[in-house]
Amino acid sequence: MKNDTPSPLNNLKLIGGLLVLVVGMFGFGFALVPLYDVFCEITGFGGRTNTETVAVEEAPDLNREIRVEFVTTLNSYAQFEFAADVPSMVVNPGKMYYATFTAKNLTGGTTIAQAVPSVAPTAAASHFIKIECFCFENQEFLVDEQRPLPLQFYVDPELPEYVDTITLQYTFFDNVRAANNVR
Repeated sequence: MKNDTPSPLNNLKLIGGLLVLVVGMFGFGFALVPLYDVFCEITGFGGRTNTETVAVEEAPDLNREIRVEFVTTLNSYAQFEFAADVPSMVVNPGKMYYATFTAKNLTGGTTIAQAVPSVAPTAAASHFIKIECFCFENQEFLVDEQRPLPLQFYVDPELPEYVDTITLQYTFFDNVRAANNVR
């Protein structure tokens, strides 16, 4: 008669293999976020832009004009007023520009907000260079506080010729309310 009970050695091998698999899956899941960020930085996927501080070394292309449109939206949990101070600008590639947005806290309490940028078309994402942006870090707002939020940027002269309009869209999130899922 054949004995179908597994040996303790086989059980230890199975448990060891499963532990290695679990650790490997955890490591892979942990590595996905930085890998995705690198992928988005390289490709401009998801409207991500270059966020490194760089000096503009090239002369501006004064013969070319690009329309930069500013679009703002609020996350459903964000009780704020949030808007660009101007709806759009006409810019020359290679020249530095400044824009401001204004946000006002309507939550009735102190809160923390974050703006998440997106650039369209995708071909423009890696050519829209933000030097200073309120989106780089969380913004703490006191009760009823209103303040300007600065943006300093330029458009890389290497922007493909067929792109004549860039849309910079910010979605404003109330991190505290969204984390607590409170309306």
